[in-house]
Amino acid sequence: MALAVCLLFDTRTDRLVRQLWTRLEDMGVGTLASHTHGRHLPHLSYAVLREWDLERVQDALAALADGGPVTASCQGAVLFPRGRVALAPAVDAAVLARQERVVAALERTGADLHRHYRPGHWLPHVSVATRATAEQLALTATAITDVLPLEVYADRAALVDSATGRRWLLPGVP
Repeated sequence: MALAVCLLFDTRTDRLVRQLWTRLEDMGVGTLASHTHGRHLPHLSYAVLREWDLERVQDALAALADGGPVTASCQGAVLFPRGRVALAPAVDAAVLARQERVVAALERTGADLHRHYRPGHWLPHVSVATRATAEQLALTATAITDVLPLEVYADRAALVDSATGRRWLLPGVP
């Protein structure tokens, strides 16, 4: 079980990512559409927590300034262990600074941050395939390159419980 601080996409970006998920699912490649509870949203995570106090986390994030929407350009993909494949958005220095502010606020609550989200280790990504086999990687890469370049636009943020899909919208986009 984990709690993620997620940037959520506008209607257009959400639709395009879901279309990519559907195309991959139709080819037999598992995506967030069918992963675990099946209530996943296209997103970009600023942070993932392994242990937390929900009220303290909500208060800490509510105290951060609303930085407004985030725009990023996906020009390629990244492979992670265990068959995970994601779009790789290029983010600017302002987004990196925003992610670092979020992490600092979360750490002050005593939450246990997953090591991959520490400043200097965070690799921005938009999850696509959750369990592609070695044989499916070429199909997955082709499906992804068919939609590139892809401009993504995040206009809201939420805390998302990965075990249940439950989400709590944040008052702004930190």
